Amino acid sequence: MTAPKAEELQEEGLRLFKEGLYDEAARRFSEALEHFAEEGREIEAGEMLNNIGIIRRKQSRWDEALEVIQEAHRIFERLEDKSRQAQALGNMASCYASQGKKEKAINAWRQAAIIFEELGDKQRQGETLMALGMSLFRDGQRIEGLAAYQAGLEMLENPSMMQKFSRMMLALQARVLG
Repeated sequence: MTAPKAEELQEEGLRLFKEGLYDEAARRFSEALEHFAEEGREIEAGEMLNNIGIIRRKQSRWDEALEVIQEAHRIFERLEDKSRQAQALGNMASCYASQGKKEKAINAWRQAAIIFEELGDKQRQGETLMALGMSLFRDGQRIEGLAAYQAGLEMLENPSMMQKFSRMMLALQARVLG
């Protein structure tokens, strides 16, 4: 099988995912995974596993999601792809949080944030700290959660309009409260 075939399957999977056709997208990613694995393209194979894990997470199929995301993480770790390792950790954290495994979620987000910091990826570090902050806040660790969220919000290089508004409100609160 030629590389374009695997990449075409990957693109089709992404299109189907964006359309909300999750099972069909997972099938395309699985097919692409087989081709990438046959071609020895481990990074791309790991990405397909990660994509399948994201789909299973969206479908609330937590155990299945964790299994494939952890497999992707092992691949990225073995290949020393730090950015993808951190992304997989963030995806695992989201699964753990959805399962109510707060401690595991918090630890995974912290590890991901450290890796993104080492890589100088402020955008992803900020997004990860915001997710960590929300989890800590929900877990009753209000001050630590708000601090992590605010630190993450300030790091974002490309904040959305809502994030810009949140920054403004937090700055205003800081001025008012001294």
